[in-house]
Amino acid sequence: MNSDKILELLMYAVPSLITGGVAYYLFDNYFKDQQNTRRWLLQRENQKHSLPLRLQAYERLALFLERINPSKLLIRVAPLSDNKVDYQNLLIHHIEQEYEHNITQQVYITNELWTMLLTAKNTIIQNIRKTALDETVTTADQLREKILSNLLDGQSATTVALSYLKNEVAEVLG
Repeated sequence: MNSDKILELLMYAVPSLITGGVAYYLFDNYFKDQQNTRRWLLQRENQKHSLPLRLQAYERLALFLERINPSKLLIRVAPLSDNKVDYQNLLIHHIEQEYEHNITQQVYITNELWTMLLTAKNTIIQNIRKTALDETVTTADQLREKILSNLLDGQSATTVALSYLKNEVAEVLG
């Protein structure tokens, strides 16, 4: 008689457990799906607001690269005296000022691009200092001419960084 009771209990319990398990599985999947949908909608909404900010950051950094490009910098920043060291310091000051003005844009771009921009900035400063150390260059105007002639020999660091920036923008826009 005892085994009949156990068998009868199992006949009621097993279908209930199976139904409960299936219900749990379905509800769990439903709630996970709802959570993923909400996350996707929130991400899409955030992207709508963040994309314009990222594009604006790319634009500002492209302008930064253009402004520190030696060929444009030398035209925009004229020497105040004939002293080449003073002119070297003035050029470097302008580059650093441009950098400081755009430093916050790094939060909107990849680390690789930011590293590329820093490398371009530091390369330009290093080239200006190296050219100023040349003993054949004695005046600010000669420094200016020598920097420009060095640019003709190879690709500017800003050109390389700008190309990398454009590639990253293309990836962001899909």
